Amino acid sequence: MATTLEHITADELKEALEGDHPPVVINTLPPEAHLARHIPGSINIPVDDISQIESVVPNKDERVVVYCANADCDASPKAARKLESMGYTNVADFDAGYAGWRNAGYPLAGEEA
Repeated sequence: MATTLEHITADELKEALEGDHPPVVINTLPPEAHLARHIPGSINIPVDDISQIESVVPNKDERVVVYCANADCDASPKAARKLESMGYTNVADFDAGYAGWRNAGYPLAGEEA
């Protein structure tokens, strides 16, 4: 049975990051892409290594937001589905990725940001 992925907008993510309980934001791209540009405060766990999240986020009810480059990138939806299959209950895909973050007027971090 396919689950419907929860999606989050740039504005919703920005608001969440400024809130009392900010989500864990995960860039699901390879390390070199994360070094180049990423949403400030996000951590890098490539989609193929997403099972490593358990050492970073042991609480499976913790809010987790995954993202990749842009809406055409499939790394973050794959990661979100994998997290849900691992029992994470509060996962959202910021499917616009860092391109959508920048388009919304928010700054990126990284060597090429």
